[in-house]
Amino acid sequence: MIKVSVIGSGSWGTANAISLAGKGLSVKLWVRNKELLETINEKRENITYLPDVLLPDRIQISNDLEYCCRESDIIVLGTPSHAVREMVHNIRSYLNKEQVIVNLAKGIENDTLCRMSEVIEEYLPDNPVAVLSGPNHAEEVARNIPSATVVSSKYKRVAEFIQETFMTPRFRVYTNPDIVGVELGGALKNVIALGAGISDGLGFGDNTKTALMTRGIVEIARLGVAMGARQNTFNGLSGAGDLIVTCTSMHSRNRRAGIAIGQGKTLEEVLSSTKMVIEGVRTTKSAYQLSKKIGIEMPITEEIYGVLFDDYEVRNSVINLMTRNKTHEMEDLPEIEAVNWKDA
Repeated sequence: MIKVSVIGSGSWGTANAISLAGKGLSVKLWVRNKELLETINEKRENITYLPDVLLPDRIQISNDLEYCCRESDIIVLGTPSHAVREMVHNIRSYLNKEQVIVNLAKGIENDTLCRMSEVIEEYLPDNPVAVLSGPNHAEEVARNIPSATVVSSKYKRVAEFIQETFMTPRFRVYTNPDIVGVELGGALKNVIALGAGISDGLGFGDNTKTALMTRGIVEIARLGVAMGARQNTFNGLSGAGDLIVTCTSMHSRNRRAGIAIGQGKTLEEVLSSTKMVIEGVRTTKSAYQLSKKIGIEMPITEEIYGVLFDDYEVRNSVINLMTRNKTHEMEDLPEIEAVNWKDA
């Protein structure tokens, strides 16, 4: 029997533990907070991060990192992106090189501008690494609502092993060898979701949000391709799919945060109002820095960065986007030969 340890008891880590245990696998769930640990053990429910969903009895709950890491075939990292480096540093002495590391966090590290798999490989160069990304709300996956996701790894056999392990009749897993694109799509869509929420908070309509989402995926792909990703990846589940669900659903923390900002709340007020991590805030800073470093135009990201960190007035940012210089929708496509319109 495959043994899996999920390190981190946030909503997505807990949902994956529930899904894997539902397949009959041996699952351990590491919980950092001792008070939450006691509550989960007593009620078999993660009332802080995933309320109203019972955890199967076969999930072992523990606060002991070494116990959770030893002897598992797969280590699933369910910590927020900003905590991945510290966590990998903490667990590396408990691991052997045969264990597969699966990362769930969607983000780009501030300062280093590293993707999560790059952070993991820095500490665990001999371990195979995979990433899971897609339009997956924990609240739905934990309740067995049909969902689909993507797993990516540098190694095809690793991706297929994780695909087979995680797939259920209600959770369909696809593989994609483009780990750069899969990670960037999953991280950067949170930036656009903040913008979509701001648009909703301002009271704008479907036209506004649809334009924002469509142009958002264009600039995500523009940066991704410059960093070595494949264009087609951004048309898939970890690109457009994840973008759509995160920009439109009230399950989305990033959209909810954007709504609050659009309604006039400060970033500090929004962050202090929830125990959940709003990944898009940190990722906006990293995406902005990457765009400047590489020389890629990302106007939506730039305006959201200004709203979050430079006190831009949100309505002025909308005007800035709407009054940019005229351009073509598909800048990189060749012109099509056509008859002179004056002669038509």
